[in-house]
Amino acid sequence: MSAPQHTPGFTITHETAPSETLLAGFSAYGLAGLTAADYIVDHLDLQEMGHLSVEGLPTVTPFESGRPRHHTRLFSRENLDVTVLVGELFVPVGAGRTFANAILDWTEANGVLEIAILSGIPIPHGPDEHVTYYIATDDYRERRLRGGSIPAMGRGFLDGTNAALIERGLDSPLGVCTFVTPVHAQVPDIQASIRLVETVEEVYNIGIDAGPLEAFAAEVEQYYAELAERMEEHNEELPEDRMYM
Repeated sequence: MSAPQHTPGFTITHETAPSETLLAGFSAYGLAGLTAADYIVDHLDLQEMGHLSVEGLPTVTPFESGRPRHHTRLFSRENLDVTVLVGELFVPVGAGRTFANAILDWTEANGVLEIAILSGIPIPHGPDEHVTYYIATDDYRERRLRGGSIPAMGRGFLDGTNAALIERGLDSPLGVCTFVTPVHAQVPDIQASIRLVETVEEVYNIGIDAGPLEAFAAEVEQYYAELAERMEEHNEELPEDRMYM
């Protein structure tokens, strides 16, 4: 008889109230969204204001210069109406809804009005398709994307954490958007990350310069390569490639 399946538990702890907008980058194929979120934190000199812990999943404890840190952290600072979630923990598709629900329960309890997810997608694409697309609820689109130059993703499927976040947005006042861009196998996909950072600046105008991102990515390249190797160890839990048009 196989061992019973346990639902993982996620807990968010924070020291200060979050902003009305949450930007999120998770560990996913190509690590473009994670790299973009990490860079925004570094470039804007944001301060850690909370973290997420988990029980029931294989975990990682990152460290730098001998100092350990939490794998999923929340960052912000005064005079900036954006909180950034940097998620270095790989969350399998099967745990995506539970993970998303923990985030959503926390955002609802703390007055967060919208969530924007930064993500890369491994899809066949030509050189003219190196752009960022959006998949957004109506309220987010009306608030943030009216008259903008960011195109909509035509057709496809979301799964895992991103799907659960968008689904909550369909049935609640929470505005949710996933910004997606084609991503390649190299880790990190710097050009994809740059596109996502430029999209955040276009939408939110918070003073981000994507120019130094290549140098930033070079500094953390080895770390991201090791993180990608850990994700490959769970290759059977990765989502299947979806067709987007």
